Amino acid sequence: MEELKKATNTFQNVVLENREKLNVTGIIDVLSFDDQIIIIETELGLLTIKGEDLKINKLSVDTSDFIVEGRINSLIYSNADTGMPKSKNILSKIFK
Repeated sequence: MEELKKATNTFQNVVLENREKLNVTGIIDVLSFDDQIIIIETELGLLTIKGEDLKINKLSVDTSDFIVEGRINSLIYSNADTGMPKSKNILSKIFK
């Protein structure tokens, strides 16, 4: 955990209230959203929010704040670059 803070020099708050309201700071971009899944890019990686009747109530690029309301079932962090080799498409396999 300390290595992540030192490497990025960023702090991020994730506050979940009664599984109905989620407030996240350190947002860079919203990559995908609908009423069941929201994927956001944060300063500490990708955050996937799963739930029901999800609604984005606030998104501020200036302050990098994000608020979503609805029934929140899960929060999953993942790195944007997992270090896994990227799968090659068919053309790159043919023209090695």
